[in-house]
Amino acid sequence: MEQLLELDHQLFLYLNNLGSAAWDNFWNFITNKWSSIPLYVVLLFMIYQTYGLKGMGITLLFVAGLITITDQLANVFKHGFERARPCGQEGVMEYARFVAVRCGRYGYFSAHAASSAAVTAFVGLALRRKYPNIIYVLIFWAIMVSYSRIYVGVHYPLDVATGIFIGSGFGFLFYRLHQYLLRKYLNREKMSTK
Repeated sequence: MEQLLELDHQLFLYLNNLGSAAWDNFWNFITNKWSSIPLYVVLLFMIYQTYGLKGMGITLLFVAGLITITDQLANVFKHGFERARPCGQEGVMEYARFVAVRCGRYGYFSAHAASSAAVTAFVGLALRRKYPNIIYVLIFWAIMVSYSRIYVGVHYPLDVATGIFIGSGFGFLFYRLHQYLLRKYLNREKMSTK
């Protein structure tokens, strides 16, 4: 475990120090939750086109639940493991580039990485029939958001990788439940209109 954490520290310092002042504002923008609003608007339109108004409402409830669960689970892990963020850990912070707005106390695991991976898995699967290439856009977006957490100095690569793994798992599970409920709901609605 010590070797894994040391490797994590070294990989963080390598990736974090690839940055330069010229790119700091860009990565601070990417890591900001409001930067994804244009993508969300496009996805909302695609969800409406795929599932209609009622299906869109159900889908949005699933997305909201998914983001809430991954975010809150990340908080449980952070306070359970109490792993210091790189921007606040002696022996690391002295060699890192910290460009985030704030540091925070604990970092394991990254809620940003978990939520973006969860949305990517869920929405990518939910839209794959009508918009098969959207998954590539979403994967690119999730990687950018995840890497931004390392770039700005607030998460180790292991924090990010764990977030991606957990978020993807929840995204897949929510997709399966979503499809089951939509089939059941839509079938019941069709039966009642006959």
